[in-house]
Amino acid sequence: MDVKAHAKINLSLDLLGIRDDGYHEILTVMQTLELHDILEITPLDREIRVESSHPEVPAGRENIVCRAAELLANEYRCAKGVRIVIRKNIPVSAGLAGGSSNAAAALLALNRLWGLSATEDDLFRLGARLGSDVPFCLLGKTALAGGRGEVLTPLPPLPGLGVVLVKPPFGVSTAKVYRLYDDLQPGPGPDTEAVIRAMRAGDLKALAGLLGNVLERVTVSLYPEIKGIKKALLSAGAFGSLMSGSGPTVFGLCPGPGEAREVASRISLPGCQIIATETI
Repeated sequence: MDVKAHAKINLSLDLLGIRDDGYHEILTVMQTLELHDILEITPLDREIRVESSHPEVPAGRENIVCRAAELLANEYRCAKGVRIVIRKNIPVSAGLAGGSSNAAAALLALNRLWGLSATEDDLFRLGARLGSDVPFCLLGKTALAGGRGEVLTPLPPLPGLGVVLVKPPFGVSTAKVYRLYDDLQPGPGPDTEAVIRAMRAGDLKALAGLLGNVLERVTVSLYPEIKGIKKALLSAGAFGSLMSGSGPTVFGLCPGPGEAREVASRISLPGCQIIATETI
């Protein structure tokens, strides 16, 4: 069985404070992309085995996919095993929820493969224990996420927008970015409601002007080249650009996938991964 695990971007990302449990209260508009990894899933008698095609993605219990499989098996007292091979296409440590998407895809697939009775709510609850982005990756498409990411409100879908991703030749520690953010004086956040209104109206020009991510200034302070990537995307024809999540990937929005391919072809940023994809 082969299953897809899709990347995501944040069209807006705001932090509303630190919760009693130590996590940040977030408010973010999240969007699924066509770009995806493939999980090759083969039944085994008892052993849970996870492998990866990417040298920077660990195998075994260090991988969130293995933890997802074990969590599901323990929750439902399932003694069955599985071999999962992760074929990576989503850049690693990129702010695109590659690991979270892999975990979500594994939960959905193993619930079917093992014949379990987990409901959608059950999977969301387990996903939240694995990571803040996992519940959205289970839901997919377009949604407003609050809480630590587990409080989801579906939004009208926004399919067919072209997206150009530029991943610099380095990764970013999400924990470090959040820690540094907490040391800063509060700054203006994105107007999330305005972002949603622009999306509902299909006003892409307005949406481009409303893109915002409060973590961007932190990651830019560590890696100023992110500003140059945003400028390169806009100069190449993207109508809006923003860093996704805690970074370092920057995306540019285009009217459609054809325009995204054209924009990608105009960009020369040595060492960067440049990927043209679309929203789904």
